[in-house]
Amino acid sequence: MTTRRVRARRGEGALLREEILRAAEELLAESGTEDALTVRAVALRAGVSTPSVYLHFADKEALVEAVCMRVWGELGRLFTENLGGDPFLALGKCARAYARFALDHPVQYRVLMMRPSAAPGVPPAAAEAFRHMVDAVSACVRTRVLEGDPEELALGLWSAVHGYVSLLIAQPAFPWPRDREALLDHVVRQAGFGAAMYSRLPRGLPPSAELAACLDDFGTRLAARGGGEHPSV
Repeated sequence: MTTRRVRARRGEGALLREEILRAAEELLAESGTEDALTVRAVALRAGVSTPSVYLHFADKEALVEAVCMRVWGELGRLFTENLGGDPFLALGKCARAYARFALDHPVQYRVLMMRPSAAPGVPPAAAEAFRHMVDAVSACVRTRVLEGDPEELALGLWSAVHGYVSLLIAQPAFPWPRDREALLDHVVRQAGFGAAMYSRLPRGLPPSAELAACLDDFGTRLAARGGGEHPSV
């Protein structure tokens, strides 16, 4: 049910914008797709005229992006909660939190991170997500568990986690394992340990048989020291 809103008084523009966003958020939750967020439908739900919506949002794309950004602050909170303590363990926790956040908000993630932005420059959502990842990686570089440029390392790790969630969101019919958490754990550990090793590898790697023997020896020595006691890495 919708009601016609009384014309906003001077200084009430921010309130009207919030009401429009709240109405759009309701439509998004009900429909599960951004296709439902037409300017007309949002105006009807908010009880305002279509021109009133255009006073605050240039077009449908701007409205959809603004609605989706409303959940993005939660991502920063999740990173903050998981930082601290051993930085490598914290990095793994942050990567898992990122993936779970994306899968909990698939429509918003798809809109903000899986399609080209209509506006020029780096989209705010991508810039913020990358900054959080760089912060987590920088702590690992300071303790030398990772070596190299934090931004370059963060790009690789971010790409791995983004690939995991993007595939799950875009290809739901694929026969994924039932245990999605186990798959996420595999992706995070592979990316994290891979980054730790890759930053130390020589440019001219030995032949594959020799490399395999070196890795076997390295794994055996780590296991002997209790390296398998940290499944949350």
